Amino acid sequence: MRIQLMTDGGADIPQQLIEQLQLEIVPLYLNFSDGEYKTGTTLKLADFHQKVKELNEVPRSAAPSPNDFYEAYKKVPQDKPIIMLSLSKELSSTYQNAVAAKNMILEAEPERRIAVINTKTASGGIALLLHDLYGKIQAGDTFEQVVQHTKDRVGDTVTLFVLQTLDNLVRGGRISKVTGKIAKTLSIKLLMRGSEQGEIEVTERVRGEKRALKRFIQQIGEYTKSAENKSLFMTHCNSESRAIKLLNDIKDKYSFKETFLTDIGPIIATHGGDGAIVIAFFQDRNK
Repeated sequence: MRIQLMTDGGADIPQQLIEQLQLEIVPLYLNFSDGEYKTGTTLKLADFHQKVKELNEVPRSAAPSPNDFYEAYKKVPQDKPIIMLSLSKELSSTYQNAVAAKNMILEAEPERRIAVINTKTASGGIALLLHDLYGKIQAGDTFEQVVQHTKDRVGDTVTLFVLQTLDNLVRGGRISKVTGKIAKTLSIKLLMRGSEQGEIEVTERVRGEKRALKRFIQQIGEYTKSAENKSLFMTHCNSESRAIKLLNDIKDKYSFKETFLTDIGPIIATHGGDGAIVIAFFQDRNK
């Protein structure tokens, strides 16, 4: 790769894409009552799920420090441009710290070319953008062209979420136990999306699993009428068989050019909980 691609622990990337892009991932931190861990390094995904169950808690997340990003940039040869795709700055201070590190290293090595892009998304949304910009690199676009193209694509990105359980939101204190119990009793499922500003917002509350998933699939058609020219990324939290069935249902209804499926990592799982599913794709430009 003539351009070094980077992202952070808020992204959920299929392993084959990580290898294809020679991607560097800067981990975020998770703080449990028994200590601090780095996503993907000192805390693997299976260990995360086990720890949540054993401790009956969800951890507090923390962004990589400016020094973490500085050290990641420093490993890249000075003559190799860097494009860093960051978790939405509305969800974390990751973006600000990545920019601070960029400014730090440019003071000492002003000849470097580093672009830090606020993706305004998370999970598979970042994977979608990385996959797209890789195509531009392979087509021979310059560093500047790839950066501008990706910034434009951020506005086209649709990220949709469906939660199967509100347990982690209750554990994390984001909703009350009473609200969580009522939602569980009534089998209320939350449909959510990434807003234009990069926040996660609840769009609908649907009663029943089947209705929620049916509505989840329907939403795709509200953003695109030409799926055959697009890719779709799906990520799931500890729910592979359910995700595969849902992905097949999506492919039966929409003719996406290609689809990808992978696990949700610890950062997004902290809030989404077991059964959470995220999809990301580009909306039609006239939307």
